[in-house]
Amino acid sequence: MHAVKEVSPALETGAPRGRSAALAGGLVLAFGALVLVAMASVALGARSVPLSTVIDALTAPGASGDHTVVRELRVPRTLLGIGVGAALGLAGALMQSLTRNPLADPGLLGINEGAALGVTLALGLFGLSNPAVYVWFAFGGAAIASAVVYALGASGRSGAGPVRLALAGIAVGMVFTAVSSAILRIDSQTFDRMRFWLTGSLAGQTADVLVRLAPFMAVGLVLGLTLGRPLNMLALGDDAGKSLGVAVTRTRVLTAVSITLLCGSATAAAGPLWFVGLAVPHAVRAVVGQDQRWVLPYTMLTAPVLLLAADVAGRLIARPGEVQVGIMCAVIGAPIFIVMARRRRLAQL
Repeated sequence: MHAVKEVSPALETGAPRGRSAALAGGLVLAFGALVLVAMASVALGARSVPLSTVIDALTAPGASGDHTVVRELRVPRTLLGIGVGAALGLAGALMQSLTRNPLADPGLLGINEGAALGVTLALGLFGLSNPAVYVWFAFGGAAIASAVVYALGASGRSGAGPVRLALAGIAVGMVFTAVSSAILRIDSQTFDRMRFWLTGSLAGQTADVLVRLAPFMAVGLVLGLTLGRPLNMLALGDDAGKSLGVAVTRTRVLTAVSITLLCGSATAAAGPLWFVGLAVPHAVRAVVGQDQRWVLPYTMLTAPVLLLAADVAGRLIARPGEVQVGIMCAVIGAPIFIVMARRRRLAQL
């Protein structure tokens, strides 16, 4: 027991009251920051809308152009950004904890590549251009990728260890990417339609898409948040986790299911967005430590702050057009990740 405490002192169940109160207060601040950036997302864009007009559009909607823009375009876009950001951030934290790899991101299991292949098939083979329809193909591709990766990683006597899962995910992702690229090269019309989606964007999606994906996001978020304690125990090693009463296989399966739901729905809605699920968990762990019971909710709240801030910045710097959020996330997230990755104390999980 002495060795366990030395390896992971942050995972002790009895956290000091003062620290718990401070961390809880930090969650309130993170929620406040999310509210502020959401208000900015609704008010700012190619044409800025006064905050009083935004409030009127939400409480007493009229027929004016500003009210229509707020209700039909910016509110669904902001809500989608919150959902996609929370999903990718939480999926990244779960992915890094599951594989014990701080460089892991939601694409490590090939889930993003599976979703992209699903959309490519929907557009290229079936001619489905309605996002409310092809999101199901994206989600199906993500689910298939997750199932294949886990089946490959779990084969053999050693079971689905972190390294085996990571290697299987990389291999499956490369295969799916190759198939998608082949389809896009054969069909130029599909490539033209896919260019916008592949860059990653919150624009152009309707409220109907958000309604269809919300149940999957909600289930993935709730499931992911419940896995904090068992993931803490698994961080000590499989044998230690079993001795502490953790069902190792069940925890891994549930984590993989949550990641699939989160990444599949987020990628289907906004395309493959990078660095959100990679950089944000790093930054959160630098503040709250390694305890997944705090890392997961913090990541879920702060990731959409980064995503919405990047989206707003992309709209402001290229008026009356916009720079897609996938590009802005890479520009903002890459420096954050480089700084975090260079810190030695974050080198291991």
